[in-house]
Amino acid sequence: MPRLNLIEFVVMLATIIQWLFLATLTGVIVGAGTSLFLHGLFAASGATEAVPLWLQMILLPAGGLLNGLLLFYGYRLNRTGLGDGVIAAVHNQSGRMPLRTMAIKPVAAIITLASGGSAGKEGPCAHIGGSLASALGRLFGLNVELQKRLVACGVSAGFASVFGTPIAGAIYGVEVLAIGQVRHDFLFPAIVAGVSSFEISKFLGIPYQYYNIGLLPHFSELVFIKTILIGVICGIVAAVFVEGISLARSLFNRLKSRFGLWPPLMPLAGGLLMSALILVIPTDYLGLSLPLMDRALAGEQMPYLGFFWKALLVAITLGSGFYGGIVTPQFVIGAITGNAFAHLLGISPMLGAAVGLVSVVASASNTPVAAIIMGVELFGGVAGTVYVAGAAIAAYVIVGHRSVYPDQLVAYTKSSWIHHGLGLSLGQSRLHLSYGLLKWVRRLQFRLGYRSRYEKRTGRTRRRDVIDTREGS
Repeated sequence: MPRLNLIEFVVMLATIIQWLFLATLTGVIVGAGTSLFLHGLFAASGATEAVPLWLQMILLPAGGLLNGLLLFYGYRLNRTGLGDGVIAAVHNQSGRMPLRTMAIKPVAAIITLASGGSAGKEGPCAHIGGSLASALGRLFGLNVELQKRLVACGVSAGFASVFGTPIAGAIYGVEVLAIGQVRHDFLFPAIVAGVSSFEISKFLGIPYQYYNIGLLPHFSELVFIKTILIGVICGIVAAVFVEGISLARSLFNRLKSRFGLWPPLMPLAGGLLMSALILVIPTDYLGLSLPLMDRALAGEQMPYLGFFWKALLVAITLGSGFYGGIVTPQFVIGAITGNAFAHLLGISPMLGAAVGLVSVVASASNTPVAAIIMGVELFGGVAGTVYVAGAAIAAYVIVGHRSVYPDQLVAYTKSSWIHHGLGLSLGQSRLHLSYGLLKWVRRLQFRLGYRSRYEKRTGRTRRRDVIDTREGS
């Protein structure tokens, strides 16, 4: 065995002490900030929870206009040139975020959810966490690397506080930074910050709900395969969800450009569209929709198209310019989907809902490790962990290289047959099939006598296919 290096031991001990102080302080501050936001959100949402349909149809466009005005004029206060996206702050801004505009997104989220916009509550908490941690790092004069880690701590603390899952929330804040890679050097401070934030939020009266999915039978290979099928279905649903949000943003941006519309009018248009849709879509899919998730996890049968209605309203809400979180809708969509298809596959609908919830979070956010641990923390025990884990990883693979977070970096691709510009974000580079796979496809096409119209006309293979393939290999 190598001789223990006393200096190294002292350095590692000092690192633990350093992060116990910094991460605990960050967790306490972030927990207090997110608790203030959540109490405000609960009060505002409670006041509009049971309004009649006619009033709900007025609140949606009114909330859209208020969102548009707040975001349009509020961000003029930011003269730093820094963006306020937490993932981009870690990757591209050395952990620096603007502080003067910190309150804009939380206030906008309260308006969104109180008016009926379909979104989540965790985005503002992550934003509060990242902003406060960034300010704390600057106050202490931390170097760039420590500043990045502290911001990641703040994000983890925000997620832990809102979900009531301190370990999963902490890991989510680290895992969400890149596909295929978890920064282990971020884990200890993230977990310390997450636990601290969670405990402070509990102390300040934030309620958390946990679920009992009932007694499960001994492990069954057949049930395991069925839960993997649910994971595959949830991965496809997650892909629809991600693409739907992207399509909605594109359509609203084209509408704005085509007619030269004033930006604050776009969320107003989204609110008007949702007001029309709730004449045929149940209002249960508005807001956080947590009662729907509770019913799915309790075993009540959910409609097969329930996921689509929720995904549609979220896409319109966020695509038109309302501000809100993106993870809570994944909980709801996953629970509804898993419950509905559990009935079809003949397994417990409560198990199906739990598996679905975890699978959609694992795939839409590309955070399978955090999602699996979240399943353990939310549902308790280990009886269903093997089912949840298999389904979550299957969903994570099936969704491909899509994400609700376009700023996520690609550290490693999910298949050896696909290449992506490693170290670039999802929004910066293209996917390429591997050269070996394309050669195999060409060979198969040749054996089947298939030739493209270009090849029939010219007798040659398109050169750009070969170039794209080599670029990606």
